[in-house]
Amino acid sequence: MREEVWQDSTGKVVRYNLAFIDHHNCQKDNGRVLGYDSAHGYHHRHWMGMVEAIEFPGYEELVTRFCEEVAALCMKGKA
Repeated sequence: MREEVWQDSTGKVVRYNLAFIDHHNCQKDNGRVLGYDSAHGYHHRHWMGMVEAIEFPGYEELVTRFCEEVAALCMKGKA
């Protein structure tokens, strides 16, 4: 997992990159199975090589969503 966060002088998140990388399960998108970022001027979600725009609920809520999705993926892999 990777988390990169850029903040302004007030602590507001101005750019972010969250990624769950597994080259064995996803050969596209540099192995990024799941990710969220704000690159290219908009908020979006990466899933197995596909990209979709998302509504940005706030950074903390997005991190919670990301962690829940990663946990579900990990549990699915153990089933």
